[in-house]
Parts: sequence; structure tokens; C-alpha cells
Amino acid sequence: MFRNVYGRTMDAEGRPIAVIAGASGFVGRAVADACRADGYEVRTVGRSGGIGWTDADALLAAVDGADAVLNFAGRSVNCRYTDRNRLEILESRVRTTRALRTAIAAAAQPPRVWINASTATIYRHAMDHPQTESAGDIGSGFSVDVAAAWEREFFEGSLPGTRRAALRMAIVLGDGPATRVLLALARAGLGGTQYDGWCPPHRRYRGIGDHPTGPQCARWHRTHGRQRLSWIHVDDAVRAIGFIRDDETLAGPINLASPHPSDNRTLMRTLRHAVGTPIGVPSTRLLLEAGMWVARTEPELVLKSRWVLPEKLLDAGFVFTHPDLASAVADVRDRTAMARRQRTRTRSSWSSRTNTSSATAV
Repeated sequence: MFRNVYGRTMDAEGRPIAVIAGASGFVGRAVADACRADGYEVRTVGRSGGIGWTDADALLAAVDGADAVLNFAGRSVNCRYTDRNRLEILESRVRTTRALRTAIAAAAQPPRVWINASTATIYRHAMDHPQTESAGDIGSGFSVDVAAAWEREFFEGSLPGTRRAALRMAIVLGDGPATRVLLALARAGLGGTQYDGWCPPHRRYRGIGDHPTGPQCARWHRTHGRQRLSWIHVDDAVRAIGFIRDDETLAGPINLASPHPSDNRTLMRTLRHAVGTPIGVPSTRLLLEAGMWVARTEPELVLKSRWVLPEKLLDAGFVFTHPDLASAVADVRDRTAMARRQRTRTRSSWSSRTNTSSATAV
């Protein structure tokens, strides 16, 4: 290892270093691959390989002299919001962000830029107008409290040598778990419009943390299936993250979403068309409460109206390659099918090798 004229640590081949936390997840894995393609040496932090979160010395050594730190760590929200899961969702984000901030603050050569995941769910349920970085309204309740605590921890304290950007990401379309579930529903004829409305009161969405907000019981809205859906294709998400990494003017909260948001009714129709299913059974919130309980996830993920526009990215000149929902969904469908075939071939190949080895042993 050696340092270049800017004081940044380079590897033996003269590559800058990117430290990526949560690189085993859907978005983190794609960003890690893109950083390698951009000429970075990638160091990973996480529970499944790389540097462990409890090794403070190793974490400090990793970020000291790195060019960029990117954090996507956090427990998946694709689960039931039990008390245990609620606490894990919150603490997994705050704890890992605090560990990185502590390491960066102690570094002799702090990274030039630190990009941390956040979520567009931080904004309120919006049916009247889109939410932007300059004119967005912060919402209330569990998901918002998690996002707000995450960002407070991220922007806490002074890091004069490091530019910080929080990624308020909309739903990311790609070969990830959420997209696969939506496509499977559409293929099964269950991809109809999802309607919000009254349901028996519950407390799973109540506020959490040091500053809990919102009512104790979940709100509902008469959306008629027109709850807004902001989304972004995974390729544009990865390109936008690279764009933010390299543009020294971009800092603070940044919305990652297509400039052409949709709504639930249009999304489900587009998914049905993409998979060639002519019908889709619609669902009320009452049905979704039962169905999501079976699927071990939450109706909020499809019923909250998320209407977000990427004001900062557009003002900075970022150009989206997948701005339209129909073409983005078609591309994701093809990639998901290809990945599914590849996983099947891999399992078949492994099974064949295992059977051959067993036969040889016998």
C-alpha cells in the first residue's frame, strides 16, 4: 500500500479504495461490482465476510485513507413489524452508521466522501404533490422514525474532511426480493390493484426510538388504488450513487427515484402485461392484512403513497437510462428470468457433482 499526492491510500496497483458496508445485499452487491469496474479496490464490512462490525481497529484501518465509504447495512424491512423486528430494523441502521462515523472521525486521512443509505419513506403519505429535498414534508410513525433516526446518526457531529450524502431511495426494481415477489403475484393472477381502507386497529406502525411520532394505531387512507409509487431501476440507482460519489457539489439528503413516478394501479397493470397475465385479482386492505401475515411482510410496503422526485440529481445533470416504468419492468422481468435460469443451472450442476462424488465414493 502507498499514498498518492492527495494523501489517499492506494493498493499495489495504484487503485483508490472504496469501503462498502452491506455489500452482500441486493443494492450493495451491485454497487460493489460497479466500484470494481470503476477501478476501485473494494473492502467490505458486514456479518457475512469482510471486516466485522465489532472490530473497531479493523474498521478504522479500512476507512483511514479510503477514497469513499458506502453504507447499505441494515436489517430488511420485508418482514412483520413485531416488537423484536421493529427494534432490529432501527438498531441495525443506527448502530452500523455510528460505528462508521466513529471510525471516520478517528481517521488520520478520512475518506473524501461517505454515502449512506436512507429511504424515501421518510416523507409523509403524499397524494397531493411530490416530495423533493427542498420542499418535502417528513412524515410520522415507525418507518419514518427509523429513517429520521438513521439520518440523525449519519449527520451527527463534524467531519470536515468528508462530504456526506444520504440516499433517500425509492423502491429499487431489479433482481431483488421485492421485485421477485411482485412478479410472482402477477404471474399467479393476484397482481390486481391494492386498495387502502379500514382495517382492525393495530400498533405495529406506532413510533419508535428516542423521538417517537404519529398515533398509536395505524392510519388508513381512502386511496382508490391511486397511492403513488416512486421507484428506480437498479442500474440507475447504481449509476446515481457513482454520480454522487464523483460530484463534489452533491451532499445532504438526495432522492433516488425515477423522474416519472407511477401509482399502484398502473404498477400492477404493468407487471401483469410484462408477464403476460390478462387478469389480476384486486385486494382490499383487509385481504392484504391476511395475505401479508401469511407472507410475513407488511401491507404498508404497497399501501403507503410514496411520491418522490429526484430534484437534486436532475439539477446536477444526472440522466436516467430507465425513466419509464414499462420499459424498466420489462428489462427487470428479462433479467429476473435469466437469473432464475442461472440459479437453476447452478443447483443442477451442484447436484450432479454431488451425485457423481457419491457414486465414486461407493
